[in-house]
Amino acid sequence: MSKFLPKSVQKLIEEFAKLPGIGPKSAQRLAIHLLHSPDSRVKDLGEAVSGLKKGILFCEECWNIAEKSPCGICSDPGRNKGIICVVEEILDVVALEKTGEFNGIYHVLHGALSPIDAIGPDDLKLAELFKRIKNRPDVTEIILATNPSLEGEATALYIQKYLQNFSGKMTRIARGLPVGGDLDYADEVTLGRALKGRGEF
Repeated sequence: MSKFLPKSVQKLIEEFAKLPGIGPKSAQRLAIHLLHSPDSRVKDLGEAVSGLKKGILFCEECWNIAEKSPCGICSDPGRNKGIICVVEEILDVVALEKTGEFNGIYHVLHGALSPIDAIGPDDLKLAELFKRIKNRPDVTEIILATNPSLEGEATALYIQKYLQNFSGKMTRIARGLPVGGDLDYADEVTLGRALKGRGEF
């Protein structure tokens, strides 16, 4: 980092660079952009960041972030409480809600099993999931919507094995080719799963 920059700018660049997906160059651009922005915009951003965690809690049912517990999704009488979609992260709920295709409820694990990173079952909201299912005989389907990564697959298999006596249906989200993707750019595993998961046209 350029040592001739004022310490306040250097500090801001360092903090931006700690964020996921932000490299040193992007951090510098963001800091300089804010330097050129009106004071009111910088103030609004500062207040938004400092107040980020105020009034935010985890829903005691699904473990998504909310302003009250149970959250808006869990307390919505229009949602199908018999279908629980299990996801890894909070942003997965956002992505699925954007589709407008799911009307059930969620359970956020807050990660995936990863022995390499020393993340085991006790580090996730798995016990809460199992307890929730045990206490809800009206649950008819569990959708495993963990990521199609090694960690996501391991997590889905762990849940499936633990709930092998579950009387309802357990499903896994389909995986395949993205819209607009080319076959020659897809890897063999993705192509194989796309073929296995084919449906009528």
